Amino acid sequence: MTPSVIWLAPGEPLPPSEQAWGADSPAPGLLAAGGSLDTVSLQRAYAQGAFPWFSDGQPILWWAPDPRMVLQVDEFRLHRSLRKTLERFRAQACCEVRVDTAFSQVIRACASAPREGQSGTWIVPAMIQAYEALHAAGHAHSVETWVDGHLVGGLYAVNLGRMVFGESMFARQTDASKIALAALVALCRRQGAPWIDCQQNTAHLASLGAREMPRSAFLAGVRAAAAQPALAWQFEPVYWNAVLPTQASAA
Repeated sequence: MTPSVIWLAPGEPLPPSEQAWGADSPAPGLLAAGGSLDTVSLQRAYAQGAFPWFSDGQPILWWAPDPRMVLQVDEFRLHRSLRKTLERFRAQACCEVRVDTAFSQVIRACASAPREGQSGTWIVPAMIQAYEALHAAGHAHSVETWVDGHLVGGLYAVNLGRMVFGESMFARQTDASKIALAALVALCRRQGAPWIDCQQNTAHLASLGAREMPRSAFLAGVRAAAAQPALAWQFEPVYWNAVLPTQASAA
């Protein structure tokens, strides 16, 4: 029997995430539909491990999948080729990581980035406006890869306390999005944020060390991390030491 969809009025809180549709339903992880994308509603949703995800022409759909794909920052997998890329990037004065200097450019680039097996995007105009407002409120952030003064890749994420929720990445040059992710991992390691939520399982994320965990464990981790002081969203070159071996240890 197909469960009924819970419809929300604008501003109405989500039901508990444990009530999301199960694995045997037509849409596993679906929690509710409707509501609104205002900053308060988004903050409340992320605090309970839920997020919006819908396509153009659909109502707002809220999700809390089980299991949840999570990158534990201590398990970030730095493959040899990526390590060499990061070392070259770090050594060149024309290459830098910036934080929160081009959020609108980043989210729009993510929206237009081609996705394998997808003809459209879930980062529709209403989502862009909502996350720009969340950024203005200090809860959404961009990590950006810059080369020769040009934005060549990056990602954006939501932050509550010490909990980081990854949203989307883009790259205009090879590995530019991976550089931004490695920088985010370094920032998280430096500041004691244990996880980066990846939402759903993909082979790409798994190759970088992300793995699935039961929703119950994820929600417990979100509650604990979100109650801590927020991260300082800045990136210093010394942060690379958190993911790259020092010269002494590499010798």
